[in-house]
Amino acid sequence: MSRRRVVVTGLGLVTALGIGVEKSWEGLTRGRSGVRRITHFDASAFPTQIAGEVDGFNPEDFVEPKEIKKMDRFIQFGIAASSMAMEDSGLKVTSENAPRIGVYVGAGMGGLPAIEHYHKILLEKGPRRITPFFIPMLIINLAAGQISIRFGAKGPNSAPATACATGSHAIGDAFKVIQRGDADAMIAGGTESVITPMGIGGFNAMKALSTRNDEPERASRPFDRDRDGFIMGEGAGVLIIEELQHALGRGARIYAELVGYGLTGDAYHITSPAPGGEGAARCMAMALKDAGMAPSAVDYINAHGTSTKYGDELETAAIKSVFGDHARKVAVSSTKSMIGHLLGAAGGVEAVISVLSIDRGIIPPTINLDNPDPECDLDYVPHKARKADIRAALSNSFGFGGTNACLLFKKFDK
Repeated sequence: MSRRRVVVTGLGLVTALGIGVEKSWEGLTRGRSGVRRITHFDASAFPTQIAGEVDGFNPEDFVEPKEIKKMDRFIQFGIAASSMAMEDSGLKVTSENAPRIGVYVGAGMGGLPAIEHYHKILLEKGPRRITPFFIPMLIINLAAGQISIRFGAKGPNSAPATACATGSHAIGDAFKVIQRGDADAMIAGGTESVITPMGIGGFNAMKALSTRNDEPERASRPFDRDRDGFIMGEGAGVLIIEELQHALGRGARIYAELVGYGLTGDAYHITSPAPGGEGAARCMAMALKDAGMAPSAVDYINAHGTSTKYGDELETAAIKSVFGDHARKVAVSSTKSMIGHLLGAAGGVEAVISVLSIDRGIIPPTINLDNPDPECDLDYVPHKARKADIRAALSNSFGFGGTNACLLFKKFDK
């Protein structure tokens, strides 16, 4: 039995480079950094005082004012990206098709800002001052829940929470839902907003974040010898994916085809990747096998590329083990160099970027790659974007706890 084909018909982005696909894409292809000093709170006492904040976001552009108080920022971002993706796709939810349209949008940490705010309220003013919307504001599945309510999508509804692999798992799982016939279209991706005292403080305690506070735009430097940790970002990335005939039947514009999904576990450590990147390697190989494609067919890899020593080196090793001689020919870049690491939203944002790279024939660069780590010796597209005919693009996401997800997209061909 042949599997149902799945295509991408809509894109939505919220990043530190702008609200909307075009603003974010322009910044990415220009090699511009969205990292700046933190404004969400006074970070002067923290080792890390910089992040990839989303500037100028007005929730009222996407959410009715009376509903805003029911949603933490990550939910608002998720609705914004989903609204843009739905408008881009032209997909309309009706009473007839609603049960066949679902939502898989996850987050890594959820409503941390709400937790911090109302914990302070609890201590200072007592439990009666906690809003009745507190729980729906913070739980991770309310991004998917609020999106489904907004559009009336009654199909499969879920919210993965797999750390930095969340967005990719959401898209991959939604892909399989359509393939097996349980839905015809899915709103899928990830969203996150945890640039808070506890969020920054927690990662600082792990010594995971860059402390290059005097040079925010140069702080995120994947694969570079002088990197000193990752930069936290925030935002959302959402795709509309559809069964091919469903998309063709309504005359939808098709950006690319989603053809492969890999997901593995390292079973090794709570934060460090497995030796040699073997879990990541199995994940990439699984995505290729799922697509029925040879490694040589892949022209671009949007790397997980966090700007951490072990992560960058082990991802490089994993790419070499899977792609063999072709590893030297495939372009690899980390867009986290420009927007930071969006945690649970990273996979969704990077999936959108991978699709755009295929559709527009441009590979975004890895900026700040001035002195490559000797262990990182692949083609990381340093400093400047590159025009290229991309037949297929792989998007990698690897999370704490050893959870890995890879998505493989290719040019659409009837």
